[in-house]
Amino acid sequence: MRLLALGLLLLIGVNLKGQEVDAPKREFRGVWVATVANIDWPTKGVWEVDKQKKDLISILDEHKRQGINAVIFQIRPAADALYAKSGEPWSQWLTGAQGKAPNETFDPLAFAIEECHKRGIELHAWFNPYRATFDAVSAIHPTHITKQKPEWFFSYGGKKLFDPGIPDVREYITQVILNVVKNYDIDGVHFDDYFYPYGIKGQVINDAASFRNYNYENITSIADWRRNNVDRLIKMVSDSIKHYKNYVKFGISPFGIWQNKRQSIEGSETNGGDSYHGLYADSRKWAKEGWVDYINPQIYWSFESSPAPYAKLVDWWSENAYGRHLYIGHGAYRINDPKDYAWKDPKQIPNQIIYNRQNTRVQGSIYFSSKSLTTNRLGVSDSLANNYYKYPSLPPVMLWVDSIAPYNPQNLLAANTGKSIVLSWKQPLEAKDKEPTYGYVVYRFENGDTVNTEKASAIKNIYYGDITSWEDKDIRPGNSYTYVVTAIDRMKNESEYSIPVTILVEEKASIGKL
Repeated sequence: MRLLALGLLLLIGVNLKGQEVDAPKREFRGVWVATVANIDWPTKGVWEVDKQKKDLISILDEHKRQGINAVIFQIRPAADALYAKSGEPWSQWLTGAQGKAPNETFDPLAFAIEECHKRGIELHAWFNPYRATFDAVSAIHPTHITKQKPEWFFSYGGKKLFDPGIPDVREYITQVILNVVKNYDIDGVHFDDYFYPYGIKGQVINDAASFRNYNYENITSIADWRRNNVDRLIKMVSDSIKHYKNYVKFGISPFGIWQNKRQSIEGSETNGGDSYHGLYADSRKWAKEGWVDYINPQIYWSFESSPAPYAKLVDWWSENAYGRHLYIGHGAYRINDPKDYAWKDPKQIPNQIIYNRQNTRVQGSIYFSSKSLTTNRLGVSDSLANNYYKYPSLPPVMLWVDSIAPYNPQNLLAANTGKSIVLSWKQPLEAKDKEPTYGYVVYRFENGDTVNTEKASAIKNIYYGDITSWEDKDIRPGNSYTYVVTAIDRMKNESEYSIPVTILVEEKASIGKL
């Protein structure tokens, strides 16, 4: 029945402009901005700060146009830093050499946060917790942790990796993350799928000594011990984040398959690699135990994939998210893949979005990666901007973190300048939970339309900050416009709307107030 419903939607979706008919007001719409190997930003060889800033602004502007409301920004690719307040060396992918500071004062993370929030975009700081070096070629700075604590690492696949079995390693990684949580206005902490390494034929993980020395719980299987090591880090990071800033979301993007049904009766109807045995990552457990706020499986396959069909994995994860948010990771980088006919179809990603929206347990999407969208492969960027993400969307609320909404904004005024309508208002009264107002949503209704703030098409702007004014330049003479404004808190709980204000656009400036 699900596939039949999808087929019917696909038949009518274009004609009805699916987003026009069924635009969700709340949906997580994220994109990974990868800095490792200069995948998305900054451009390799471009080390001038001004150019890097301009490039990042251009990327964010394009994602804003596409309807994206969250950026997953990679700030620690290999025990290094793309942020200033760090004890680890500057990243080679920012300045061309590890440990080399930018040629002028520049904090990429602080800059990205400010620019994202201006645009109503969340910023989730993306950490690679265990990867310490990316290859055997790059010069390692003397202050790098592999030089300071060589006993913490094993080598695998030409890289140095932290040994997750060493308690001091888990403590060190947690403190690195807490440093960012405490010092930056991030919206979330994000891990991807790299825990223990993906298997390479002929290589072994050299952690037998750690198994002997740190197996305090006397776990008999080294595989179970490794999974327990990862679990311990996840719980430690989760507890630590929530202790200092409860509103900072914690999310993980695991490999798309937890276990196949042939491996476990509780697994998915797939036949591919898995995170449980292959990476020693019990990803389902993290949602089940409530250690994460969202789980973001990388379902980088098509509907037509034989070993890992997209629909079957979405359905499985929707049954195994245990009430935590489920955001699907889409393989946008695969669009127009010459080796796979399914990805030559420009409808592959749109069809995935439609499929997600038919499942109430799926709250959104994240795309890998930024460049795949900004280069508009097979028109995917235009498809998002003009159809599926045509209207702005708020991230879904997390009621287990905070369920108390702010009070509504006060004293909304509208002034017609002749070329635009300028709105202004006063901040709400203090909320019941004393949480400060974090931002505002502006709605507009035309020519007597009923005020309905559930309509995504009525949203004109979402932004984070304490600015209490907004200018509407998209007006037409002779039209009547009714505006309301709502307040949102850090977790995007939304207030009731303000007292509406209606204004008729005329040649002369006027002031309207109701």
